[in-house]
Amino acid sequence: MSSSETTTHLPIQHQLDARGLFCPEPVMLLHNLVNDAALGDCIEVLATDPSTRRDFTRFCGFLEQEMLLQEELDGVYRFVIRKRSDTV
Repeated sequence: MSSSETTTHLPIQHQLDARGLFCPEPVMLLHNLVNDAALGDCIEVLATDPSTRRDFTRFCGFLEQEMLLQEELDGVYRFVIRKRSDTV
């Protein structure tokens, strides 16, 4: 996990590479990372499982986190999620 700034100019404090993993692993890894993150931290996730689009949207809604970005390029889904709540 490292700090960087993405091309969309969102400050990223944590990165999760879930490419090649299938449900439920990406959500479980995201849950652990959100638990460890500070309020306001942004997490960038890369995934290849199409179900992550649905799973991460529900995760954010249910656990009161903020989905800042959701995009797909050549079969890789990229998400940026901001920790807005300690409800995890």
